[in-house]
Amino acid sequence: MAVRDSASLLVGLVVLLHTWRAWAAVEVNMKDKVEVNLGEKAQIPCLYTSDDGIGGLTIEWFYEKGLGVKKRFFQQAGLMKTVDNSTHFTERISVNHSNNTMMLTIRDVKLEDQLDYICAVKGLTDGSGEGRTKLRVFVKPEPPTIEGVQNGISVNEEVTSLVGSCEVKNGYPRPNITWYKDNMPLRINKNEVEVESTVTTQSSGLFSVKSELKKKIVKEDKDALFYCEVTYFVAGSTMMSETRQINVNVLYPSTAVKIWVESPKGKIKEGDSIELHCKGDGNNPSSLFLIKYLKGNANWENDTVLLENVTRQNSGVYECISTNTENFEDISNNTEVFVNYLDPAVVMPNNVMVMAKGNELKATCNALSSLQTKTAWFKNGQEVSEGHTLILKNVTFDTAGVYKCVVTVPEIEGMTTSSSLRVHVEGQPEIMETPLTVIETFDKTVELVCDVRGYPAPTITWIVSDGMVPDSDNHMTTTDYGTKSVVMVDVTSNATAVCNASNEHGTDMRTFNIKAKTIIQTTTPAITTISSVTVINTTTAVITTNYSTTATASPPKTIKKESNGFIIAVLIVCVLLLAILGSVLYFLYKKGKICGRAGKQDLTREKSSKDNIVVEMKSDNTEEAILLGVNGEKQPPNDQ
Repeated sequence: MAVRDSASLLVGLVVLLHTWRAWAAVEVNMKDKVEVNLGEKAQIPCLYTSDDGIGGLTIEWFYEKGLGVKKRFFQQAGLMKTVDNSTHFTERISVNHSNNTMMLTIRDVKLEDQLDYICAVKGLTDGSGEGRTKLRVFVKPEPPTIEGVQNGISVNEEVTSLVGSCEVKNGYPRPNITWYKDNMPLRINKNEVEVESTVTTQSSGLFSVKSELKKKIVKEDKDALFYCEVTYFVAGSTMMSETRQINVNVLYPSTAVKIWVESPKGKIKEGDSIELHCKGDGNNPSSLFLIKYLKGNANWENDTVLLENVTRQNSGVYECISTNTENFEDISNNTEVFVNYLDPAVVMPNNVMVMAKGNELKATCNALSSLQTKTAWFKNGQEVSEGHTLILKNVTFDTAGVYKCVVTVPEIEGMTTSSSLRVHVEGQPEIMETPLTVIETFDKTVELVCDVRGYPAPTITWIVSDGMVPDSDNHMTTTDYGTKSVVMVDVTSNATAVCNASNEHGTDMRTFNIKAKTIIQTTTPAITTISSVTVINTTTAVITTNYSTTATASPPKTIKKESNGFIIAVLIVCVLLLAILGSVLYFLYKKGKICGRAGKQDLTREKSSKDNIVVEMKSDNTEEAILLGVNGEKQPPNDQ
């Protein structure tokens, strides 16, 4: 019993000793891991507790590469610090102490800095302790890329086909790639969906991943959108990036075809060009198409047909046949084409209608058409009636003319036809009112117009008072309502012209009075003094009475003459007056009345109301004006 008690006491002492030593040991606390992105700054703290002060502690930093091999790169014994210069990050690290914390800082972190870092603390009396932190370095990869297959994939393939490949480069740690179809992740299923990934480690230690998607293609994949999602890690979080979406050209046979008129849209009319299209609901470039016209047995080995300038004969059923070249099965469909038509308009009575005054005009216009039509009658561009029938009561010469019947199809723009009816109203000639029957002219010829209504077309003749008969045959034209004549008449004196129109029903005439007008020009002297000798030159001018002190020539004055004899008499009088004036001046010169006076002398011939001839003489050196009569005597100014 005593031995048993002694053993228990010994065990208790041993336990107490170990407990006291644990309370007195150094404690070190460190994070399990520190995460940092490439190129950033990493800080790894080491917290310790010890009764010994910093002077009684030895603190060491190690890194462990693997297989338990540690290498020291920093030591602090008391206040003495030592840094090992043989490490790859010697120039990029620093260690600072503050409040029982040793802080290891690594600047510009490299990928090779991803290691386990150990902090060991040893006291003089408290024993020792250590802790470790794993430094994790992250590199964001480049944006992912995706490439789809360029050729089509047939649904008849018995094995999976390559849909596309996705690649992400230069990431750390290794990125992950997931394939999606229409926003849903694809699950690997043997013989249905297969994904093959290839990982490449670059010399820098970064990873590149390439993933290929293979799938058993079905018809429903023709509208599907495929893309891949890349998951990668950064310090403190997980990130995701998506590629663009791609579509696969799925080849599948047609189960049905359709044929339709691509143009024109809407109803078709004769003269149009028809474009027929044929297409199956599949996607198979090797399919063959044939378009047949069942009515005429015409065939076109194509999926489109252009029929130009169609007629109603092109109406009928057109069939499209599609042949699958893989199994040579045919599918077909058809459509019916109808070409609308509008026959030429027919007017009854035909072409020309002759009527007597006062009768009733009735005409009809019809055009056969496949659609509803609208008919209107026009005369001189103005609508005069609407409907198939034209009725005009109590016709007159105003009724005569050309009536145009226009038939249109309102449902189709540009579908129209027309025909004309010429209407003649019988009756004796009627010369239409002329705005001018009295003509005054300076010209040598005058144009006369005679416009006559009547049917049969009147014959027009002209008679002129001077005996000249114009050639009216060459100037006579037939109009809708009768005849029109335009002639040129020579004017030598006053004359009268008569237009005479006649047909089998009677005659009518119109008189035109022509008055000739003539411009008469007379002469006025222009006096020039040369070395005290006055020379008289004559120029053409109209004689005017002028009281100015300077000789001038007035513009021509128009004088109406009733005959050539009166004109000749006026000319003779003017010549006599000029002769008298010249004689007087010559007489004065011989008598010495006109001698070399200073300055320039202006002579002006004036004609008074009593036909007195007066010459005014004015010197440049005096303000006095001397008026000389015919005999050379002075006359006071009030005697003028």
